[in-house]
Amino acid sequence: MKSLFFIVIVILSSFKISSANEKNTKTYTQEEFRAAVEKEVERQMKQNNRSQLIDLSKELMRKEEEIKLKELQVVKLEEEMRLNQTGLQKRVLEFQQQQKSFLSCIDTLDRERNQRIQHIVDSVSGMRPQNAADVLSVQEADISVQILGLLDPEKVSKIFNLMDKEVSARLQKQYLSMKK
Repeated sequence: MKSLFFIVIVILSSFKISSANEKNTKTYTQEEFRAAVEKEVERQMKQNNRSQLIDLSKELMRKEEEIKLKELQVVKLEEEMRLNQTGLQKRVLEFQQQQKSFLSCIDTLDRERNQRIQHIVDSVSGMRPQNAADVLSVQEADISVQILGLLDPEKVSKIFNLMDKEVSARLQKQYLSMKK
């Protein structure tokens, strides 16, 4: 069937060439055109010898095999893409689960740290200002500033007044930048 289609195309092109050469051009209806094409196909097939038709048939069959092989390759590639997409989706879900787990761990650690700091704040708020100044002076600066940020402002001013002036100035500077 495909070889017949190819022959029809060849005949149509030769028919157009011979028509173009004629000075008298004719307009055909669709049925007349089909009949003329069939007639020309028959004439061309009779003119061509058998070996040319065999060669043409072999060539068409070879091309048909190549097309089938290409189609199989396309199907295999599509299947591979589907498998890769599925694998990628699974890995994305696993990553998202790990991310959620990691973030929940960070949140838990932050909550626990804030609870410990609040515990220290409660302890420091119960101390006399001099004792609180002594404790916060030797404490790590970041932690001292966080504790001071949670204390009553009146108590914080008393603690700053009782601290060593250098330590007090450094902590006040950090305290002010924390408040911004």
